[in-house]
Amino acid sequence: MASDLLNFASDNCSGIHPKVLDAIARANHGFVKGYGDDPYTAAAIAALRNEFGKRAEVFFTFGGTGANVVGIASIARSFEAVFCADCSHIWADECAAPEKFFGGKLVPLPSVFGKITPETIAANSGESRGVHHAVPKVISITQPTEWGTIYRPEEIRALAEFAHARGMFLHVDGARLSNAAAALGCSLAAISCDVGVDVLSFGGTKNGLMGGEAIIFINPECAKDAAFLRKQATQLPSKMRFISVQFEAFLAAELWRTNAEHANAMAQRLANRVAEVEGVEFCCPVEINALFPKLNPTYLAELSARCEFYMWDKSASIARWMTSFNTAIEDVDTFANLILDVAARTAASNVVGR
Repeated sequence: MASDLLNFASDNCSGIHPKVLDAIARANHGFVKGYGDDPYTAAAIAALRNEFGKRAEVFFTFGGTGANVVGIASIARSFEAVFCADCSHIWADECAAPEKFFGGKLVPLPSVFGKITPETIAANSGESRGVHHAVPKVISITQPTEWGTIYRPEEIRALAEFAHARGMFLHVDGARLSNAAAALGCSLAAISCDVGVDVLSFGGTKNGLMGGEAIIFINPECAKDAAFLRKQATQLPSKMRFISVQFEAFLAAELWRTNAEHANAMAQRLANRVAEVEGVEFCCPVEINALFPKLNPTYLAELSARCEFYMWDKSASIARWMTSFNTAIEDVDTFANLILDVAARTAASNVVGR
């Protein structure tokens, strides 16, 4: 049963968009071939190629970690290195799955609210020591970052050019790519295939899908082993049609954008409501559906009793609040009013205590 608490914990906590659920139901009849050899999957791949280029190779997986694992293992070997932000999902939240499956080395780099630059990579690459040194092969970024910040197209292009000039590939973990594109008011292509990205994990689970991600090999040369690696990584769905139809619905009439715009707008509404509250200080700009407030520690007990959310950094009292495609305005306002009330009562008790 769903909790009665307000929920700003994660967009993973949201349900399924009705249009996606309807698409699954429509596909749930008759018999078709398994493992992706079906008309639903063909239609979904065609729709993704319309977004990411006609030459793109597309492979569906169950989840984001699986997409990242297969994407990275397709372009990096066991003696090679993948550079990523020190807070990236592949480094901090995937239980060393990328390293297990590609067998090589992740190199976490210092980031500024999740973002890395060519200068950061160059400064932390060091000089080659021949066979004693893992060979730099992939730059992996998260768009938007784990801090909810966005790489602009020119920033991604600079990273791609830096990578390609050194014989490297650019991988993007795009679990919330839709939110970034919606916030920038651009196409999905403008922050992927148009700016030199080679391999993309394109997420839908956090934006209205029941479950499923797509690996987009924008550079098709990177995909030559992907089919085998996906099977080996246990990411080949036998009833592929039920993942494929979700993406077809997701892309139809830009449902991805509608969902992401709503989630982003709800985050901005919450930020605007509490921006001037004493004891609430946002660590970085609110650009997508993620907010990172540094909170007065005395607020936490009451807020947590009424609303589910995660602490991003407990030692610094930094929380993470997430909104979703189906976050209601009423819930945003209820949470904002709770924060205002807790802050006002805390301020009043401090005055009395003096």
